[in-house]
Amino acid sequence: MATPAARWLPSVLLVALSGCCAAGPPAPPSHLQCYRQCHETHCLGGIQCIWDPEPDPKIPTNYSLHWEPASSEDGHATSGTSQSGFIGRKDFSHGELRVWVQARNQYGSAKSEEIVFNTEDIIKPLPPKFSSSYQEPLEIHWNTTCAQLAIGTCEVRHRTEEDRDWPGHESGLHGVYTFLDPQPGTVYEFQVRCACMTGLTSDWSTILRIKSAESAPVGEVDVWRDCGMSTTSQDCFLTWKNLSNSQARGLILGYEVRIVYNNGTSSLMNMSTAEPSSHLVYDDMKWCLDSPLKDLLSASVSAYNALGATVPSYLAMPRRAGKEPNDQPMYLQMNQDNLTVSWDGPAQLSDKLKEYVVQYKEAGCPPGQGFDWIKVNKSQTTAFFKGQFKKSTQYQVSLLAVSSSHQVHQLASVAGYSSQTTPSAVPLFEVSSIGATDVTLSWEPVPISKQNGLILYYQIGLNTQEVYNVSASPQQKKMSFNVEHLRPGQSYVVWIKAVTAAGPGENVTTDFKTNSSQDADLLSIVLKVVLPVIFLIFFLLAVVLWFCRRGNKVCPLMSRCLYEKVPDPGNSHIFRQLKHQINEPLDWICIPHEPQPKISVLEVVEKKSQASDSDGLTKPVVGDGCSQMNCQNDQKEDAVTDECDRTDRRYGREEYSKMVDSDEEKDGCWSSLEEENISSGYEKHFMPTAQEIL
Repeated sequence: MATPAARWLPSVLLVALSGCCAAGPPAPPSHLQCYRQCHETHCLGGIQCIWDPEPDPKIPTNYSLHWEPASSEDGHATSGTSQSGFIGRKDFSHGELRVWVQARNQYGSAKSEEIVFNTEDIIKPLPPKFSSSYQEPLEIHWNTTCAQLAIGTCEVRHRTEEDRDWPGHESGLHGVYTFLDPQPGTVYEFQVRCACMTGLTSDWSTILRIKSAESAPVGEVDVWRDCGMSTTSQDCFLTWKNLSNSQARGLILGYEVRIVYNNGTSSLMNMSTAEPSSHLVYDDMKWCLDSPLKDLLSASVSAYNALGATVPSYLAMPRRAGKEPNDQPMYLQMNQDNLTVSWDGPAQLSDKLKEYVVQYKEAGCPPGQGFDWIKVNKSQTTAFFKGQFKKSTQYQVSLLAVSSSHQVHQLASVAGYSSQTTPSAVPLFEVSSIGATDVTLSWEPVPISKQNGLILYYQIGLNTQEVYNVSASPQQKKMSFNVEHLRPGQSYVVWIKAVTAAGPGENVTTDFKTNSSQDADLLSIVLKVVLPVIFLIFFLLAVVLWFCRRGNKVCPLMSRCLYEKVPDPGNSHIFRQLKHQINEPLDWICIPHEPQPKISVLEVVEKKSQASDSDGLTKPVVGDGCSQMNCQNDQKEDAVTDECDRTDRRYGREEYSKMVDSDEEKDGCWSSLEEENISSGYEKHFMPTAQEIL
């Protein structure tokens, strides 16, 4: 036994399905045509009718063909397919007929418009057949039949292989057509239809393709450079487009590429299109060299066929790389099918400006791929690209100006997306420095290939309390942000995520703990007190050293640390005599450097022989036979010896032996100066020995 719910459920489903299918009578058929088909020897007696049914009917629909003599209402009907019907010869009489089509479904019927015609006026011949064609001049021939009827005129239409429409039409022809002034080396498509003297025009014939005669190419090759995502990069690759058929005027056999280097040398490369070399990459009607243009001054490209070559197309290379100004406003309208770029033109056009170049580069694509450009007149401010732009993929769109001297300057460069989604997470997020009340966070930006849209800013959150929006521009290799007003010795959890127009991406989280207040105070003391004191000490030492050296003076105060290897003049006999003449303490005297000081003369001679003393000591003999020990005894009788000893002990210096001044050369021993064996002598300590000289 069925429940109440089971009884009304089918009714609900029926109502739902009826509403879904938009129930109602069918649409009336349209474009009804009727004709009698003629062959080469005879014409068919029956009448063929065709029409256009309702497009994609939701409900099954039946079609029926109706006719009756125009002078009576003795009608006939026959069922047919959804697009055509046939009236047999026995079902009508020659004369005028009225014909219509009726469509019917379960909700009603609809009738097409009626057509009235004479059965003798609807004879339709078969489509013509091409018999021959010629290249020069470009000419086609065809044949057509009308059975026992006379042949009427024909109509020809033509287009290039690249066209979709048929822009050319010629009528009133009879079996032949000559195409005047075709583009050289271009493939043309032709179709013909004819009519008999009475009746309808035939259907169009099959398409005939024929190539016009070749000639030398014209124009210039569209050459440019692919510098990746940055137009100022030095790693640029030479690229150029195929010539159009109207420019190629035949089969392009290859390209000649001439490279001029900065040192004045040049090289010529012949690139065949039939067998491209390993250095040439072809992609989507564009060619590209696989080596970067480094140390290049300029490049030129020309295309050639069997009959000639184009004028070389010149491209100047930038002398230096650098970031150019990017203040020209530029606007993008981009979807998956096309890209429209517009910009604000200058108030007054410059004579030095030749043209604009608008280009785009797909992120992550190798050289020569995902790249296109358009050169526009300097009076234009809009460029249009048609292509298949990928979703969530960055395209770097740039506007450049080319001067009359072929110099290139970037005006603007922006990133565009056909559609955007949420970005990926940042690859690295860390704490770079920690204080008591602040912390510095650093992170690596989301890579271009994973941004999935234009990143507007980065969101940083702290313990779900504070959220900071950090601008994503200018993008750097590593970005940072300083969070202040934190509590000392407190633990925090911090997160970051990138945000595009489609929304925020994934979070990346880390944690940290701020320093205690004692550590912060100690660090503050070190930074505020100790470091300035150390700096002041070094500054004072530098000032003292500068004052002492400014007049080429030697200061005893600094002799220990700065003049350790400079001999102390206080140990000289001359200086000791000078000290007795002036009553000034020696401790803080700075002796000026005299331009021509009186100096002691030291004569060093080679030892001839040695003599032995009675106590067994060996004495070297110098001069006229006076022994070194005797000479020393004579010299030690000088009155200044005691004072010298006191001075040496006073300044902590070693005692040096007396040295003889040039004023004292009255002693017979001065003719040959004694060489002392002890190492404490002033002259021995600072003067070279005879062995070192000889």
